[in-house]
Amino acid sequence: MGYRLGVDVGGTFTDVLLVDERTGVSHRAKTASTPADQSEGVLNGIRKVCQDAGIEMHEVAHVLHGTTVATNAILQGRGARVGLVTTEGFRQVLQIGRSFVPGGLAGWIIWPKPEPLARLEHTVEIPGRIAADGTVVAPLDEDRARAELRRLGGAGIEALTVSLINSYANDAHERRVAELAAEELPGVPVSLSSHVLPEMREYERTVTTVANGYVQPEVSRYVGNLDRSLSGSGIDAPLSVLRSDGGLTKAAKAAEDPVSLLLSGPAGGVTGAVWFAEQAGFPDFLTFDMGGTSTDVALVLDGRPRIGRETTVGDLTVRATSVDVRTVGAGGGSIAHVPELTRALRVGPQSAGADPGPAAYGSGGTEPTVTDANVVLGYLPTRLAGGEISLDAEAARKAMRSIADAMGLPSVEAAAAGVIDIVNENMLGALRLISVRQGYDPRDFALMSFGGAGPLHANALGRLTGSWPVIVPPSPGVLCAYGDATTCPRDESARTMVRRFSTLDDDELRTALAELADAAAGRLEAEGVPRASQTATYQIDLRYHGQGFEIPVEVDRATVDGDLLAGLGAAFDAEHERLFSFLLDNEREVINLRVTVSGPRPEVAWRVLPEGSGDPSAALVRETEVWMDGATTSARIYDRSRLLSGDVVAGPAVVVEMDSTTLVLAGHAATVHPSGSLLIRPMNEEG
Repeated sequence: MGYRLGVDVGGTFTDVLLVDERTGVSHRAKTASTPADQSEGVLNGIRKVCQDAGIEMHEVAHVLHGTTVATNAILQGRGARVGLVTTEGFRQVLQIGRSFVPGGLAGWIIWPKPEPLARLEHTVEIPGRIAADGTVVAPLDEDRARAELRRLGGAGIEALTVSLINSYANDAHERRVAELAAEELPGVPVSLSSHVLPEMREYERTVTTVANGYVQPEVSRYVGNLDRSLSGSGIDAPLSVLRSDGGLTKAAKAAEDPVSLLLSGPAGGVTGAVWFAEQAGFPDFLTFDMGGTSTDVALVLDGRPRIGRETTVGDLTVRATSVDVRTVGAGGGSIAHVPELTRALRVGPQSAGADPGPAAYGSGGTEPTVTDANVVLGYLPTRLAGGEISLDAEAARKAMRSIADAMGLPSVEAAAAGVIDIVNENMLGALRLISVRQGYDPRDFALMSFGGAGPLHANALGRLTGSWPVIVPPSPGVLCAYGDATTCPRDESARTMVRRFSTLDDDELRTALAELADAAAGRLEAEGVPRASQTATYQIDLRYHGQGFEIPVEVDRATVDGDLLAGLGAAFDAEHERLFSFLLDNEREVINLRVTVSGPRPEVAWRVLPEGSGDPSAALVRETEVWMDGATTSARIYDRSRLLSGDVVAGPAVVVEMDSTTLVLAGHAATVHPSGSLLIRPMNEEG
């Protein structure tokens, strides 16, 4: 037992959390991010948190890291120059794509089609063909392959992607091209589609593998720099990186398969939410992570986040397992404006960012933002973080005056209330996407709120969704770092197996799943996780024969060991009916198999707050005035660090802490759970 160090790097701040595995006591630090080299900001935060905790850096036993390096490389176009090797006749696979144009009718007129990550002039064709059943139709032309590889080398490519037709069924040609590339292009990293995504559908397999090659050099450099810097600072603990699905992988594996890290940052928040929701006793909940620019939402069912098979970053969508997170452009920095044509109030997606930021920051910003609205309404005190941060209330009012004038409203408070209502509706839309649109009633779930701005809006969103209680965990502004520190190692194996049920039996399917599980378990064992402590989960993509899409269905170990096809068919029918409200008589068909193997959860003690009397008056800071329900009313401000278990904070109230601020509306009350989470419910709701 020792110290676990969770690190989450954001665009503005780097959050570091140090957790004592024996006691559960945590220490946190927030330092400025260093975009030029994120490892510098990480080390600054680690030094600060170790100093605050009074420990030496060599006492850290585990370093767990959520990173946005791969994400930023995609968004900012800073990836490698990628060469792509395709089968003859498939050179324009990325340009053709799925022939999908976003938007309504005639959307193609105004849609600027994104440039593929591997340009057409850096894409080559090689004769040779493998059939869908894995048989070789035409041999690989090695002389042509060498010539094309040399041509790519002359073009200055920095990474090579190989994606040959049907390589998921037989990877022999791809492996041979990799061997030739090692001779012709020494030192250039190679990504094989049969390794990155061994599944059917050549476009998805190709674009995912190209994305892997595009970010690989950047991620490899960053992970290597950080690993060396940690060792040079006296930390001998192994570095693990958070995957998009919420599991951990060793640094070397992360550098090899960086496409699995594209949602590393948001996944940390969801896994941290699972940690605290488990302590509070709520296995089913929606997550709501509101930062300065955007809000991420997700759904957790029975203590497990919903996992999706697609990851979207900017204009790029790849086939990679990730927590099913949806994002909306609504954050504390979202700008409110009134278009001249419609005269209707709009909020976002444009953001003031960190520089100049909201007008209240006093850094030169003049446009009205959500943060300014919260300041005007009195929800956000002008002195934060123990007085370290001061907000300019007059600047916020001046900015909000432009909205009041444009709308003809009687006061800046009315304008600010409108801004809050609009941004809350925007975030409600995102929450409905991951609940109602997926066949779930949000009233059956709790709502977990975190992020720097989330707890200010959480009570209102609970009222809009009917999701109770609203849970605000301790240190909500650094919850992503908590997720990094409290999740487990994970690996995954997948393969395509297109078979109708009538041509398949239980033993054959069970054997295929066992082979995938053994492969993933072996890789995890190589990372130091004993097989005896590993657990496997099984997911199979199914469809009715003739359908053009699949539905992933999870099956447990008992189903795998029992009447597998019957149990699988029943689970598929139930999921199909839940999603679409009907069933077909067509025969069911297996498409893809996937097995995820996880290591044990870390044994980190749960921290328990001392028992209080229920009266929070010892934590009272002062009284203030807020604008609520169309009028000015009195509210109390409480210091969260002084609240005890069982204390009940009745609204209207504001609860402040170092990294976030929680608003409790009138008619609601926040009860302090022994784990430290605030549970907000309507006062007329029992329990």
